[in-house]
Formats: sequence, structure tokens, C-alpha cells
Amino acid sequence: MRLDKMTYRLIFTTTLLVSSFLTKAQEVSAEIDRDTIKIGEQIQYKITAKIQPEDVIVFPEGQTFTPLEMVEAYKIDTTQLEPLKILSKTYALTQFDSGSYTIGKQTLKLNDSFIETDSINIRVNDVVVDTTKQKLYPIKAYIDFEKPFEIRSWIWWTLLAIVVALGLIFVLFKFKKKKDVKKKRIPPYQRAIQSLQDLDNSKLIDDRNLKEYYSQLTEISRRYLEEKVEIRALEYTSNELVDELESRRQSQKLNISQDLIDDFKKILQRADLAKFAKSAPDVLTAKSDRKNVETFTNSMQTAIPEPTDEEKKRDEAYQAILKKRRQRRKIAFAILVVLAIATISTVALVATKGYDYVKDAYFGNASKELLEQDWITSTYGYPPIQISTPEVLVRTPIDSLNQNIKQNDMVLSTETFVDGSLFSNLYVVLSSVQFKKDTEFDLKKAIDGIYKNLEQKGAINIISKDEEFESLDGSKGIKVFGNFDIKNPITGSDIKKSYQILNFGVGGNYQQITIVHDENDRFADEISNRIINTVEFNLENN
Repeated sequence: MRLDKMTYRLIFTTTLLVSSFLTKAQEVSAEIDRDTIKIGEQIQYKITAKIQPEDVIVFPEGQTFTPLEMVEAYKIDTTQLEPLKILSKTYALTQFDSGSYTIGKQTLKLNDSFIETDSINIRVNDVVVDTTKQKLYPIKAYIDFEKPFEIRSWIWWTLLAIVVALGLIFVLFKFKKKKDVKKKRIPPYQRAIQSLQDLDNSKLIDDRNLKEYYSQLTEISRRYLEEKVEIRALEYTSNELVDELESRRQSQKLNISQDLIDDFKKILQRADLAKFAKSAPDVLTAKSDRKNVETFTNSMQTAIPEPTDEEKKRDEAYQAILKKRRQRRKIAFAILVVLAIATISTVALVATKGYDYVKDAYFGNASKELLEQDWITSTYGYPPIQISTPEVLVRTPIDSLNQNIKQNDMVLSTETFVDGSLFSNLYVVLSSVQFKKDTEFDLKKAIDGIYKNLEQKGAINIISKDEEFESLDGSKGIKVFGNFDIKNPITGSDIKKSYQILNFGVGGNYQQITIVHDENDRFADEISNRIINTVEFNLENN
């Protein structure tokens, strides 16, 4: 009977031990990385659960951290610690009003039961404004002002569309007009015969207006000769025209009889008498001359001999030249139209979007591309400094810190990470110096050497200011900023630069972040400010 009691006691004790072990095996805890923040800063709220491998646990989701706001929930981190499994999940929380707050208990579901964490108190402080550097002024009253005259952008675009449309219509109209002229162009012979028929239908003979009759008659023949035979018949006098015809007949360029030329000469002489001497022939002579002009025209139609092979080749070569000229004219005209449209479009864009927008759109902007690309967040040096930059910083020999620090016998190690060069559009340097134990480091004395270091690198006209700076994790430092000029080693001209240099003495060591960029580059200035606003010391891993 006594043995049975001992057995029961042993079983009871074992049960208590197992129950106690299981209870401890299912522990849940919550912690934060700091209990005091400034308005808008983030804290890392971490929930850790120690459970059995077969257990299933569900972490809180959504906005359950009231009165704080959850900014981001990170992935669950799993660690095996036999025989337990440790799961942890971190949340980024923030608050935009100052005061004391309590993060309430968070409920986790473990298998079919629920477990709660402890509540945690935090303090959110206001951002302190140093009124000795930045004076405070009362809010000014509203001032009524007349809205400046402004032409809406859609009006410019409408005007541009109208101009382009009118330009296209003008080009199409000119092209169509040329085609219509070609279609309407009548061969010289047909035009001459048609003009003679129109002269017959006129009432000039009936009205005894022989002066006008002969004027039109000779003009018909002269125009025909100018178009068909390519003689400047409209410019020549009667004698010069006859001499040209005889010259071409003698050189066998015209197969025409001398009698035909003589008859035509007489017609020209009678026309001259009718026009200038007011000695008009009779009606019968006028009608006879009309028939002789038609006979002359018919004879001239077949008077031009067939061109020789050599002449044909010369004519083909000449026509080819003319064709090329016409093509060049068309191309030149098309280029002018395109340039006109491009110019009008550019002017409209400058008027609506501004010159910088057009310049960046046409020619690109390296700084803008860096600003808009995906940035790289990485950790450098010791203690670890987390920083986001457009390009990764590459480890190089130290060149940023002043000579006094580099030559100091108390220096244990130095690290420098660089992107770009002092002459490029953007230059980023992160330097870290670790001192030997018991070394006293004065941050202000180190900052005094920055001016001299810039001069050693070739900077001139240096303007320097400084102010206190605080990183995301609360590490305090000094920001030195300003601008300087430096000579371009290729062109010899001065380049105007702006710079920001962050200096820290975290852990008794020296950390420096230098950012230099072109002074008038608005995108590079935005890049610089974005970089310094990401600086954070990872002191937990220190």
C-alpha cells in the first residue's frame, strides 16, 4: 500500500514537471527597440513566440497597435532551438502626435487557444525648434491679390494643332495644284491650233480691228516657237526671230524651206506695220496670213529632226539632273516643314512646361535618372552605417578625411566607400575611422580640418556653414555644408559645387559622409538631401 502511494506521488510530480515545461515552452513576449521617439519617427515592435515544432501560431495583422499606426509588417523570422521553435515578427510603428502612449496587449492564436503579450508604454516628443537660429513669427493675415494673367496650356496645344493642320493643308494644296497644272498643260501644237480657232471666232476682222488681230496672230506663232523650238521668240524682234530661224535651218536643226521662212517674215513685217505704222493691210490679206501661219505651224511640227543617239544621251543625262534637283527640292521642303513643326512644338512645350522640362525631355538628365531609378540600401563600416544611395558605394583607399586623422598613431583601422569623383556630377564618400582603446577623440577639432582638406583637393572660394544633425537612430553629429569652386582638369574652367558633410563620433570613433554635386543641378540637390535623410547607425549589431 505504501508502494502505491509513492507511485502516485511520482506520477503526480512528473505530471507537474511536464505541465510546467509545456507552459514555459509556449512563451510569448513583446519588445521595442526604444521607448522614446520624435513625431513621425518609427519604432521596431517585435513579438517573439517559443513554441513546439507541431504548434501553429497566428501573429496580429492590420492596425491592431492603436493608438500607434503600423507602417510596415516584416516577414516572420524562424529559428530552431531544439526541442523548441522560435518565431519572431517585427512591425514598424509610428505616431504623429506628441504624448505618452500605451501599446495595448496583442493577441496571438496558438492552435485553438489565444495568448496575449504585455502592454508597453512609449513617449512621443515634439521636434525641438532652436529659436536662436530660427526665429518664430506669427501667422500672417490673408492678402487679397489679383491673379496674374496666364494662358492655359490647352490653348497652346490647340494653337499648335491648328498650325500643324494648316501646314499640312498648305503642303497638300500645293502638291495637288502642281498635279492639276501638269494635267491641264496642253501641248504647244494643240494650243496654237486652238488659239487660231479662237481668233477665227473673234469679231476682230468684222470690226476691222486689224491691229489687234495681227498682234494676236503673231503672238500665237511666237509662243508656239518658244515652247516647241525653244527659241526666245517672245523677246526677239521680228528680224532677230527670222535670223534665228535661218540660222537653225542652215545648221540643219530645222528641216524647213527658205520660202516658208520668207512667207513668215512677210507676216511679221505686216504685223509690225499694223502695230507701229498704223498701216493695216486689207481683210483678204489678213485672212491669207492667218492660213499661212497655220501652214507654218504644221510645217514646224515636223521640222525638228530626230535627235541623234549622242543628243539623246545628253538629254537623258540632263533630265536625270533635273529629276535629282526636283527630288532635292522636295526633300528640302519636307525638312523645312518638319523643322517648322518641331520648332513650333518646342516653343509650345517651353511655354507650357518650361525650358528645363524640354531640355531634360530632349537631351536627358543624368541626375534625374539617378533620382528616379531604384536605390540601394546597404550597410558600411564599423559601427555599421545604413545608408541609401543611387549606386552602391565601393571600398577604396581613404581619401576623404583630413591628414591629421589619417596620420594619427592612435588609429586602429580606416575604411572608405566611394561612388563617383570630385569632378563628376555626384560624388558620395562614406569614411569610418576606428581608434585604439582609451583614445580621446574631439569631433569639433576633426571638423576644423575639413576646410583645409577641401583646399588640398583643389577647392577655391570655399563657403562653409555648420549645424547640428541627428540621424534616424538619434545619433547626434555636425553637418558642414556650403559651396566651392574647383578647376576642371580637362577644360580648365571652374566648376561650381555644393557639398554636405555629415560628421559623427559614435562609439568614440569618427564617421564622415560627404556628398558633393554641381551647384545648379536641382535633381542632384534632391538626391543629396534624400541620402542624408537615410543615414542610420545599426548600434544593435555593434
